[in-house]
Amino acid sequence: MSRSRLVLGLAALLASLTFITLKTSAQPRQQAQSPDQQPRRVKAEPNKVFREWPKEVEPIMTDAERKAYPKLQTDEERAQFIDNFWRTRDPDPDTEENEYKDEYYERIQYANEHFSSGKPGWLTDRGRIYVKFGKPDDVESHPAGGQYERAYYEGTGSAAVYPFERWFYRNLPGVRSGVEIEFVDPSGTGEYRIARNPFEKEVIGLNNGRSPDEVSMIGVRDYKRDQDSPFEWLKLLRDLDAPPTFIKQDSGMTKNHGPVTDDSTLNLEIVDHYFFQTDGRVITAFTIQADNRELVFQDSGGLQTARLNIFGRITSVAERRIGAFEDSVTTTATVEELAEAKERKSAYGKALILAPGRYRLDVYVRDIGSGALGVAHHSFIVPTLDPAKLTNSSLVLCAKLESLNDRPGGGQFTIGLTKVVPNISGVYHHGQPVGIYMQVYNVGVDQTTLRPAVDVEYVLLKDGRELSKQAEDWRGMSDAGLRLTLARLIDTSGLAPGTYEIQIRIRDHVSGQELAPATVFKLVP
Repeated sequence: MSRSRLVLGLAALLASLTFITLKTSAQPRQQAQSPDQQPRRVKAEPNKVFREWPKEVEPIMTDAERKAYPKLQTDEERAQFIDNFWRTRDPDPDTEENEYKDEYYERIQYANEHFSSGKPGWLTDRGRIYVKFGKPDDVESHPAGGQYERAYYEGTGSAAVYPFERWFYRNLPGVRSGVEIEFVDPSGTGEYRIARNPFEKEVIGLNNGRSPDEVSMIGVRDYKRDQDSPFEWLKLLRDLDAPPTFIKQDSGMTKNHGPVTDDSTLNLEIVDHYFFQTDGRVITAFTIQADNRELVFQDSGGLQTARLNIFGRITSVAERRIGAFEDSVTTTATVEELAEAKERKSAYGKALILAPGRYRLDVYVRDIGSGALGVAHHSFIVPTLDPAKLTNSSLVLCAKLESLNDRPGGGQFTIGLTKVVPNISGVYHHGQPVGIYMQVYNVGVDQTTLRPAVDVEYVLLKDGRELSKQAEDWRGMSDAGLRLTLARLIDTSGLAPGTYEIQIRIRDHVSGQELAPATVFKLVP
């Protein structure tokens, strides 16, 4: 091969290689993707509505619901959970509306409009209570603070206080009857916080306020009501922090959420009696009675025991709170006595000193064993003593009448130096003595003998006919100046069953005035 041909062949080979290289370079190169560009397996986040929903209903969620909701995987599961949440709280599932749900969000709106103070109103202490339990039955407001006249159970006198409010609920199922909640604003900024004890509103050590030594973190030593004790106050705060109780109507099963229906009731009877004091005020004695057959007796140390919680609240005709009381009482019987005890009644007595006027007493009695609730509203008028007239107190028919003599008084049913247990029904068994108790005021005094110049006769009548007459002996009967106490037991052993009347005929020889109060009782075999 000639040299020229060799040169041409090499040139052609180089040209073809160049073409192949250029063709290959013209094709796109497949480059490997970086790790941050590769698709990831990411768990889907719930949308904002489902993420925020637990915060909206936190005050009424149960602990079980709080734990269960974060474990849900999909929005479909969350939607179903929310639907079930409101359905279980629907007081009337047969209607399209969920009244409780609608009211709950209306409460939030109201709280935001009335209780906001640097944060939404429904997140404040007042707002949370309002959202959970609704509008209180009564509100006592002291928005400016200043001088405050203490109630009788808070001690006497006045004290400087911070702005505060006292809310009253007649009954909060799952909490208790007669709930008083205080909110205090010590900073004056409108941020009312729930009080940890009943004296937190007082400015310690200022203007008759309690000293720091008297007040601890949770209360004071000299509380007058059981509900103001440190333990009861802390228990109330814990109960208020729990979700509201819901009693489901169709099954009677109690759940810890939603609206309330409580059909259990106790039948209550209330009577009032009045006894005048020298300063114009009046001892107003209430007797509250319940049928034992409606109570649940449980074994306690070998005795069958029924336990009752009694709360009473007195308000004036202007709806001003005058006073309140709370007591826990028990009724006991042996196993052998239980059947007979069930046929009797249990009575509770409370005496308060009131000024003359018109009032209302709201009473709530809870059977601790069964949860049954008795509610009674009683209007009454406290009379005025006319110092110029011969006057008598209430005439009381007594189931028990006992002189205390020199023994210390106090306690239930104690009037002066006598224990007076009223018989509300006025029914006595044959042979059972009938007790009569009454006080007489503004009597004349014989200046020679220094004894009351009055005649008193106890007259027993049946069908308008006098059966017997007994005169009163005044020696030792006057216990307070011009006040006379009449206390007598009438023997019934010689009487036949039937209805009788007792008249107390009083004649004052100094003024010439007369009185003849009367009452009726029934005698049964």
